[in-house]
Amino acid sequence: MSALEEGPVTLADAPVRRLNMIEAINEALHLMMARDDSVVVFGEDVGYFGGVFRATAGLQKTFGKSRVFDTPINECGIIGAAVGMAAYGLRPVPEIQFADYIYPGYDQLVSEAARLRYRSAGEFIAPITVRSPFGGGIFGGQTHSQSPEALFTHVAGLKVVIPSTPHDAKGLLIAAIEDNDPVIFFEPKRIYNGPFNGYYDKPVEPWARHPDSEVPEGYYSIPLGKARIVREGEALTVLAYGTMIHVAEAVLAEKGVDAEIIDLRTLLPLDIETVKKSVEKTGKCLIVHEATRTGGFGGELSALVQEHCFYHLEAPIERVTGFDTPYPHSLEWAYFPGPVRIGEAVDRLLASGGRRAAPGGRNDAVRNG
Repeated sequence: MSALEEGPVTLADAPVRRLNMIEAINEALHLMMARDDSVVVFGEDVGYFGGVFRATAGLQKTFGKSRVFDTPINECGIIGAAVGMAAYGLRPVPEIQFADYIYPGYDQLVSEAARLRYRSAGEFIAPITVRSPFGGGIFGGQTHSQSPEALFTHVAGLKVVIPSTPHDAKGLLIAAIEDNDPVIFFEPKRIYNGPFNGYYDKPVEPWARHPDSEVPEGYYSIPLGKARIVREGEALTVLAYGTMIHVAEAVLAEKGVDAEIIDLRTLLPLDIETVKKSVEKTGKCLIVHEATRTGGFGGELSALVQEHCFYHLEAPIERVTGFDTPYPHSLEWAYFPGPVRIGEAVDRLLASGGRRAAPGGRNDAVRNG
């Protein structure tokens, strides 16, 4: 039976366990494959070995080689096969081993998966969930550390999801697999394994540690397109996603700033209403992401905040991002938006003057001519 035929299920009172993100993703895959026999998982080393990060460990043993299988090193072929499977009624969940390798499959995602529903007038759909570790944090250098999310938020017909906690990773992945449109599900590898630094288990600075979290047993889903307010505040709004949620939270706590932190969770579709409500309240906005600055998703966020909240802004919008360089290996921690650069941006925002918006939505200077 398809999971969709069973209707919505909520487990608000379900027992919880503390899991890291890898464990939560693995649990979501096990659960969805057990509930829906149209779900298939495949990719490089995902079957017998269980994935380079172990996210698919145990799946092939449980569900067999016809539903969990290894593929050649051919990302174009992996995504192309997923499109065909989806058109014939399956719900494929292909893994691209690193986001850095996704580019050969980009044409299939943009030209085929994203357009199939529209091109066929709804006769065919592409319920594909493309999982891929992304971002830095494992000293992988420029071929294992990229953050290409902005390349996909530009594409109409795709959805882009980036969790920041194990709880959200499980619920969002379930929702993505159930969705009838193609979803790019980027998993921040730097926070895969709880309080340590990803694949190599090297301890990192306290401000960069990210603990596991409580994850309910059984089925639950988190709607795509709905942001999470990490903490409420009045001084300024911080917009971030993935690893940067934890970094920003640690920096602001250390500085004692009463900031409101919003975890976007889904970049496309974006929960602009939650963003708008927060910026209208605080009057100041800081955007943080790990990807390069030019053409990064922070530029789109900045434009949207400007369009929706212009008369409420008290200061220019600040962006703290990765640098416009190929990803460095030895200077990885300098490349990340960290305490120094985030702290400086917060200080500039807090020092900025300006008058708050009048109740009518226009500031006093404009309202009084």
